[in-house]
Amino acid sequence: MEKPIPKTGSRRNGRISLRKIARKIPKGVIHVQVSFNNTIVTVTDVRGRVVSRASAGTCGFRGTKRGTPFAAQTAVENVIRTVVEQGMQQAEVKIKGPGLGRDAALRAIRRSGILLSFIRDVTPMPHNGCRPPKKRRM
Repeated sequence: MEKPIPKTGSRRNGRISLRKIARKIPKGVIHVQVSFNNTIVTVTDVRGRVVSRASAGTCGFRGTKRGTPFAAQTAVENVIRTVVEQGMQQAEVKIKGPGLGRDAALRAIRRSGILLSFIRDVTPMPHNGCRPPKKRRM
């Protein structure tokens, strides 16, 4: 009698793979969101699927140190290291938000050796803003 072939994805026989398959991505988009309290860096492929991400908080910075330029630089370096291993050579950069880490993040991306096709500021700007609150009556 033949043995049944075990399924590769079943949890019972312990053959499930915990790690995602690393895809080769030659070109991607680096999204840097910089606020006064934190810096979030996300790298996606051209279609918008997330490849890698990090923030100043996940890099070990806590409290007010998360908003510093050094924390932003560290977050970018962590993300770029993982993406270069997957074969990224060219990228577009989109920076969003007002923050101290804008320049430091961009400098770290430039130093990484990835060829940048363009750098775009996608900070949302209000064209007229919200309606102001009504006047105070005393």
